[in-house]
Amino acid sequence: MSTLAEGTEAAPGYRAGRTLPLRVELIRQSKRRRTLVMGGILAALPFVLVIAFAIGGEPDAENGRVTLMDTATASGANFAAVSLFVSAGFLLVIPVALFCGDTVASEAGWSSLRYLLAAPVPRVRLLWSKLVVGLGLSLAAMVLLPVVALAVGTAAYGWGPLQIPTGGALDPGTAAQRLVVVVAYVFVSQMVTAGLAFWLSTRTDAPLGAVGGAVGLTIVGNVLDAVTALGHWRDFLPAHWQFAWADALQPTPEWSGMIQGTAVSVAYALVLFALAFRGFARKDVVS
Repeated sequence: MSTLAEGTEAAPGYRAGRTLPLRVELIRQSKRRRTLVMGGILAALPFVLVIAFAIGGEPDAENGRVTLMDTATASGANFAAVSLFVSAGFLLVIPVALFCGDTVASEAGWSSLRYLLAAPVPRVRLLWSKLVVGLGLSLAAMVLLPVVALAVGTAAYGWGPLQIPTGGALDPGTAAQRLVVVVAYVFVSQMVTAGLAFWLSTRTDAPLGAVGGAVGLTIVGNVLDAVTALGHWRDFLPAHWQFAWADALQPTPEWSGMIQGTAVSVAYALVLFALAFRGFARKDVVS
């Protein structure tokens, strides 16, 4: 049953829009152990890569074909781009699923959800606050990785232009602007995972189920994209466009792939967010 009786009069001075402020929710979520641990893992990844390159030597091109990975030690900008490349497919999926999937389900798991609604915090307001904070923390995670990688890479390999595998280079200023575009696109491409995690979070009282379900479905999408027999049907899979950001790291950037990938991701995400709000508005909250 609903924890907020219908038709009750609001207390004097009550304003629905002032309940559960974003600042309060952000502080609550930022202090949680899983947020700190996730931030530590992402910040540590560039150091792990530097150690790996120091132990294994500089990457070598296979069969004379130079890839982005082969240019990792060319400059700090190249190292930052490689860090995004190795993490965008899976590692960055985890913080998005964690921050968006753990948010509502954890309140239900702690049996505090009904008390929030009885505060009273309107359901739409509660979901909105948690979604904005979840997406904000996800974006922060995606910014943290390349920023740390750029600093670590510059210290290890020097500040210089971003060497393009196909030939040529981008000056440091242009490279920094392109990396901002890359981070923005990676964030948008992960909106589907965010939508899945948030929707599942409103459907279950088990945070692990919401987070794991979102990660699992994202992996399924990646597997389906590898099935070339699907042909053009793969164009409708968000995973098909997840590395379209590589077109931004060219002397003349190509935007068509990123535009298509953005359209697919945003369309799926909007549907999933709408399902989350619609389902939660009718949900019988008892925990």
